[in-house]
Amino acid sequence: MLATTLFSGMLVVVIAVALYARSRPLIASKSLSAIIFGANWKPSAGEFGLGPFIIGTAWVTAVAAIIAVPLCIFASIYLAEYAAPRTRSILKPLIDLLAGIPSVVYGAWAALVIVPLIADHLGPYAQAHLKRIPLLNAEYVTGYSVLAGGIVLAVMICPVIISVAEEVLRAVPQDYRDASYAVGATRLETITKVVIRRALRGLMAAVVLGISRALGETMAVLMVVGNVAALPKSVFDPAYPLPALIANNYGEMMSIPLYDSALLCAALVLLVIVLFFNVAARLVLVRGASR
Repeated sequence: MLATTLFSGMLVVVIAVALYARSRPLIASKSLSAIIFGANWKPSAGEFGLGPFIIGTAWVTAVAAIIAVPLCIFASIYLAEYAAPRTRSILKPLIDLLAGIPSVVYGAWAALVIVPLIADHLGPYAQAHLKRIPLLNAEYVTGYSVLAGGIVLAVMICPVIISVAEEVLRAVPQDYRDASYAVGATRLETITKVVIRRALRGLMAAVVLGISRALGETMAVLMVVGNVAALPKSVFDPAYPLPALIANNYGEMMSIPLYDSALLCAALVLLVIVLFFNVAARLVLVRGASR
């Protein structure tokens, strides 16, 4: 049992070492800052700047978090504190079902529903009434954009955040609630000033885990984000996240020197980012438990 546990834990290390070994030719020929912060991706010219892809990943993930986090926190509070047992037994399986839907189905749904909604309604409205807001001002709107990718990602990470957040809230001892009621607090005051404060670190960890899930998502985002290797200036601009770059290009144009190494370096960067968020979530949970 110890051997199988160590094997499972070492898989991450093995993957990281393999990616680093395949990325070394690019890292040896160019500085790490030029790779990570470079703005030009022209493999035929020997330019492999990952800056637009890292920024694209950050944009899409940030939009998804802005949309999903408030909705998920309110939903988890309702399920943990307000919902009747019968209501919870109906809603929980439906929410958990969202986590089992294949990402390509989400991508197809977003391409058929979200992209036309942005192109025909949200984009024209923003251009007509919200031009003064830089993040909502775009020269043209096709629907394939950061916003479309953020919306589909928000839907995909909702089950993760809601499930973890609800468990964290339900783990708060009932004695805390009873003590709050005993001194005259209302139900809302008890939830906001006692339960949420007690579970705050766990809620933060739930959000971080959801963001980690969003960072690595590929297929659904690839289908609606536009896949243009440029720095987005608005949520209506297309972007090109790291997972989409790897999925779209791996196996092609391998005759170009360092191209294979550049794609695997992108995979290594993505792995490091996801590991950082997962470790951060774990540290938050550990500190919360110790206190």
